[in-house]
Amino acid sequence: MRTRRQQDTEESEINLTPMLDVVFIMLIFFIVTATFVKQAGQEVQRPEAVTADEQKRIAILIAITDEDEIWINNKEVDVRSVRFVVERLHAENPQGGIVIQADEKSKSGVVIDVMDQLKLTGVPVISIAAEKD
Repeated sequence: MRTRRQQDTEESEINLTPMLDVVFIMLIFFIVTATFVKQAGQEVQRPEAVTADEQKRIAILIAITDEDEIWINNKEVDVRSVRFVVERLHAENPQGGIVIQADEKSKSGVVIDVMDQLKLTGVPVISIAAEKD
C-alpha cells in the first residue's frame, strides 16, 4: 500500500515531452526559413552610383580590395583560379548570380581580369556592386 505522500509526488510530475517537441519543431522552422548573409571575406569601399539596384538572388560574392586582393568565401584567391572556384560554387547553387564588390581604389585591370574569368564560367548574371547615391 502506498502512502499519501508517494501518491502526491507521482501525480504532480509534469510531462515536458510535448513542450520539447514544439520547441524543437520551431527551431527547425527558423533554421530552414532563415536567410544567410553572404560575405566575400573583406570589407571594401564601393563606389557610388545613381542607377544602383539591389540584387535578390546572389550566390557568389567576390571582393576586390584596394590592394587588388581577390577574396571569395573568406579566402584569398589568385586571379588564375577564380574561374575554377566560381565553377565549383556555382555548381552548388546554379540559380544565383555573381556580384563583384570592387573597392573604388582597386585597379580596373584586376576587375577586368576577374570579369574575364567569370565570363568563361558561363554564369549568366554578373553584377558589380555600388552604393546607392
